[in-house]
Amino acid sequence: MAKAKSAPVNQHLFRSLLDQLPQLNANQIEDLLSSTMDIRRARASLSEIEGRAERDDACPHCGGCRRQKWGQTRTGGQRFRCSGCLKTYTGLTGTSICGIHRHDLFLEVVRDMFSDRPRSCRNLAFSLGKTKDTIWRWRVLILEALGHGSDTKFGGIIEVDETHQRESRKGSREWVLHRQNPSLYPRPPRHQWYVYKSGRVKMKRGLSRWQLPLLTITDRSGHRFLERIKNRSIPVIDAALSPVVATDAVLCTDGAAAYARFSKKTGMVHHVLSNKPGQRVVQKAFHIQNVNSLHSRYDEFMRPFKGPASKYLKLYLRWFLLRSRLSSEEAFRKVLEGTQ
Repeated sequence: MAKAKSAPVNQHLFRSLLDQLPQLNANQIEDLLSSTMDIRRARASLSEIEGRAERDDACPHCGGCRRQKWGQTRTGGQRFRCSGCLKTYTGLTGTSICGIHRHDLFLEVVRDMFSDRPRSCRNLAFSLGKTKDTIWRWRVLILEALGHGSDTKFGGIIEVDETHQRESRKGSREWVLHRQNPSLYPRPPRHQWYVYKSGRVKMKRGLSRWQLPLLTITDRSGHRFLERIKNRSIPVIDAALSPVVATDAVLCTDGAAAYARFSKKTGMVHHVLSNKPGQRVVQKAFHIQNVNSLHSRYDEFMRPFKGPASKYLKLYLRWFLLRSRLSSEEAFRKVLEGTQ
């Protein structure tokens, strides 16, 4: 039997509650504010879930469009019963987050990811009362549901440059295993980064194979591309630029030989820029300042995370690019629309 919805709060009781607020002490007020924020978070996530159920009235089990209300879930969401297959479902059934019980906290994670200053998993987990592993698992689920962040077509005046991300094996136990059993686990190819910082081992100046190159492309229409590449060799640069760059565009780069070779191969107009005075801007229109600005914002975005593991770098690049395109509500809606 379907459960009846609870009746709305009596207006007289609500006014009585407001009249009692001045009599509360400081601790009671803090408890009231905390409870109010929890209820508000739950209502916000429920409204998005209910909105999805209203937009898509098809049964996720059989695709039928005839349904009837069939009580509520334990979190207050509306449950439906399909008139065709007689199975029940909610606005979360069939989505990638249907197994998450605290969808209010999940929405808070989405909001934090698309806020001005996203927090680390550890700090966010402490504020939400969850484990850092849970927060990380939710973040991966969100980023995988949102899809790619880089654009695929660039035209007009195109700026291309590279930035570098320090290689990280965070979470790897390679040194621990090597010390426990050197005969079974070979010596890792480099020291831990804190060894270099301590000064016990000097790090070579300049770029090395431990600095991962990230190819960055922008144009004046706002399209952006930020992906890790194997190296900065001519074949790698050519393979990365050919599918996305229009041959009738104007290419603005630094003096790397790979860009000159690519522009000569495709017949593109190529402007070489440098940091020397008078050579940063050509003809008042051609420069690489937009791509350099993107690098600065990327460095600021990555600073709180203390160097993510390189195997997850692709997800962080996607996260960085999507932050300027989606609001937290739009991101949560896209996650809800995604299916398992």
